Amino acid sequence: MNSTVQLDIWSSDDLENSRNNNNNNNNKNNKYTSILPNYNYNYNNNYSSDMLSRRNKNSTNSKTKEEYDNVPLEPIDLDENGKAYKPLKYHGNKYLKYWYQYNKYIIPSIFTFLSFWTRLYLISYSKIVVWDEAHFGKFASHYLKREFYFDVHPPLGKMLVGLSGYLAGYNGSYDFGSGSQYPEYVDYTFMRVFLASFGAWMVPLAYFTAIELDFSQQSVFLVTLMVLFDMAYLTISRFILLDSMLLFFTFTTVFFLTKFHNQRNNPFSLEWGVWLVLTGLSIGCVTSVKWVGLFVTALVGLYTIEDLWEKFGDLNMPKAVYIKHWITRIGGLIILPLLVYMLSFAIHFSILHNSGPGDAQMSSLFQAGLYGNDFAENPLELAYGSKFTLKNMGYGGGLLHSHVQTYPSGSEQQQITCYHHKDSNNDWIVHKTREAPVFGNETEIEFVRDKDIIRLIHANTGRNLHSHSVKAPVTKSQWEVSCYGNLTVGDRNDYWEVEILDDLLKKTDQIHSLTTTMRFKHTFLGCYLRAGNSILPQWGFKQIEVTCDKRNNPKDTYTHWNIEHHWNEKLPPGGRSNYRSRFLHDFWHLNVAMYTSNNALVPDADKEDILASTPLQWPILEVGLRMCSWADDVVKFYLLGNPFVWWSGTASLGIFVSVLAYYIIRKQRQYNDFSPVQWDYFLYVGKLCGVGWLLHYLPFCIMGRVTYLHHYFPALYFSILMAGFVLDHFTSTCNSKIKNVIFGICYLIITGIFLYFKDISFGMDYPSKEYKGRKWLSTWNIVD
Repeated sequence: MNSTVQLDIWSSDDLENSRNNNNNNNNKNNKYTSILPNYNYNYNNNYSSDMLSRRNKNSTNSKTKEEYDNVPLEPIDLDENGKAYKPLKYHGNKYLKYWYQYNKYIIPSIFTFLSFWTRLYLISYSKIVVWDEAHFGKFASHYLKREFYFDVHPPLGKMLVGLSGYLAGYNGSYDFGSGSQYPEYVDYTFMRVFLASFGAWMVPLAYFTAIELDFSQQSVFLVTLMVLFDMAYLTISRFILLDSMLLFFTFTTVFFLTKFHNQRNNPFSLEWGVWLVLTGLSIGCVTSVKWVGLFVTALVGLYTIEDLWEKFGDLNMPKAVYIKHWITRIGGLIILPLLVYMLSFAIHFSILHNSGPGDAQMSSLFQAGLYGNDFAENPLELAYGSKFTLKNMGYGGGLLHSHVQTYPSGSEQQQITCYHHKDSNNDWIVHKTREAPVFGNETEIEFVRDKDIIRLIHANTGRNLHSHSVKAPVTKSQWEVSCYGNLTVGDRNDYWEVEILDDLLKKTDQIHSLTTTMRFKHTFLGCYLRAGNSILPQWGFKQIEVTCDKRNNPKDTYTHWNIEHHWNEKLPPGGRSNYRSRFLHDFWHLNVAMYTSNNALVPDADKEDILASTPLQWPILEVGLRMCSWADDVVKFYLLGNPFVWWSGTASLGIFVSVLAYYIIRKQRQYNDFSPVQWDYFLYVGKLCGVGWLLHYLPFCIMGRVTYLHHYFPALYFSILMAGFVLDHFTSTCNSKIKNVIFGICYLIITGIFLYFKDISFGMDYPSKEYKGRKWLSTWNIVD
């Protein structure tokens, strides 16, 4: 069958009627048809034979039918206003034809090339350890030496940093001292390039996300340029840091979510399932780099809840299908991300099998499974006169600790805390009560048993572990625990009863190193020694508060203790323990310790942190951040965003809220500015960008921890998307020339500012005073 048909040309009357019919199909108040999303209502894809019947077959045109050229059966081209137009002809220009055929590949390729070029250009210029490279470079060293360490962030990003060092041939011996020069055996250039590649992929991801959000081509370019030429995104991607990976996985999560959304009319299809699974995998990855990834996870969660709520109201949907929607989302968006998150910890534990600086954060049994510790030297049974350390068995628990500093209020006696670092202030000696015979080195060994009344003497200061009816400094419902007196001076408040709860070795009334779980009951007050996760103020060095809990709850693991290190010259070593802790216990324990330590990162009122900033300063770009020494002979980097990008993004958020309120009021007054499909699209994009920004910004406003400028970077992305959406919305009624001029001006401003400020990202190798002209705000400390 012939693939072409002969068609008469429209008469002028028919063409005008077609235009009028097209215009009448739109509400007379609707002026924003260009924001109509692609919901398979594309006119070009819905062309039918009805169009053919509208041609004038009885035309009196002098040409005969045979004189007409064969016209392919293809859709009539319509412009953005729904009017027919004559498409451009190639006139035999093969290059123009090639461009029109492949520009959907060429354009993103150009942006990707520019992204990699800007991220990699002069990346090795600074040969010193810059900013937090000192922090995360050390973690790479620990992975390469397989030493266990502790950090407040999940392990995936740091394992990738370690992988970059491994691929670079680094042996893990460098300490990454802040501001120190890299030695020749550390290929820091490769490590930076490896991590910069994550930042480079942010640009094409922004490009394709804007396409999935059905932005106009001009707006797609705007969003892409804003990500490409933002100096903050550029700078943060060029060093050995976690932020490029955090941003990359944030971008992938948003992109996969938009792809999944656009498949909503094809539920349970292969493509629908692929984007659902990729969204879940991306959620797992972003949360495994930093907990900030939980914010974009919340965005996906809110989108899913709304989607399922709307389906709940669809009375035509069978219950079995609705339940299937729930099951697939639970599997893809909850279980799968959790498995990815847990897998990152399982790999983390398997790599770090040697004893290291983070041992004290973990349980004693976990430490016993590490190579290189001295637990095999522990005597097996605890005897009077033994020196030992007590490990709290609650999640995130530390070692019972004391130091010479006293409480500033309450009893004002010597402080008792829980501490996660091993030193001699964690050492205690067990003694009998004062009424019992005095213990001497020459007497026969006597073991401590269940229900014994004992005293615990702090080895370094000689004071007794003590409690009394004085309220604890933080947890006021419990009693304070302190150190008081000495070996001969004290009172009945120094006495504690040992209660054995369990023993992994064997069930006896003796106390064994590592394996015995016990509690300490105050004999006079009846309370139990407890170390929860309450953090003391700065006067307590941000260590964990220790109290005496009035409640008798044997299941409260924060009142459970075990012997970790044990020294007694009269007793033989017990040998290496064959007991190992369970993965789920270690996984949960480490996460609680991370949470506790993260909460302790609060501003110190007694110290000035010139790098810290407040969330209120971020949207208006009130501050920048010096990433290294500001000496004249040092290559300097200044973390500062593109002012146009940041300010326009912030302004667009306010504009959208105002416009949304305006449309809601008009809608209430029965003015129909949108068709239902257009209104749904307007709300979808607005909620994705607006709620995404709020979820990534507001938590920093209410949390007590110290904050820095780079904490705003994930939120910035949503403001950039909002800027593209808002400008697209307001230019939808403009003709193409005016719209191109408006967007073209934006392109020039973004590019011009980037070129003017580029050295703050690529490196300033001359005195900062020469950058005085770039100090647009007095709060920018780019110049001394």
